Amino acid sequence: MSDTYTFGGRADRKAVETGNDFAPKFGADGLIPVVTQDAASGAVLMVAYMNERALRETLARGEAVYYSRSRDTLWHKGATSGHVQKVLGARTDCDQDVILLKVEQVGPGCCHAGYATCFYREIPLGDAVAATARDGVAQLTPCEERAYDPDDVY
Repeated sequence: MSDTYTFGGRADRKAVETGNDFAPKFGADGLIPVVTQDAASGAVLMVAYMNERALRETLARGEAVYYSRSRDTLWHKGATSGHVQKVLGARTDCDQDVILLKVEQVGPGCCHAGYATCFYREIPLGDAVAATARDGVAQLTPCEERAYDPDDVY
């Protein structure tokens, strides 16, 4: 896919919501949120952001490229770790302000903390909030084991 195409216009809300033109809505900060899902299992691996250039590179390359807000730069997922995300499918929601990537996660995980997903802790609900609280603060519960040692990778 070349960078010579343009994204669709957003002036007509109905066209954005029901038409075929890809017209992603980037926020005031120039970013669009991206939910990344394992194509085989359906597990949500991570949530990140893309700017227009990252989105174009992802579509062209077939591997996830995000925008790092903390480093203020493009970030090709797996460039350091080798744990790339091969994009098998991409979707957008009804008003095109979120991207959903369906990927094949290469390597043991995508989380820089060493887990298969970035969603490796559960938040307590209902009565469990008070039951697990320590000094009044609700406590997270780990729900998966580390997939790799991040000190060995980064």
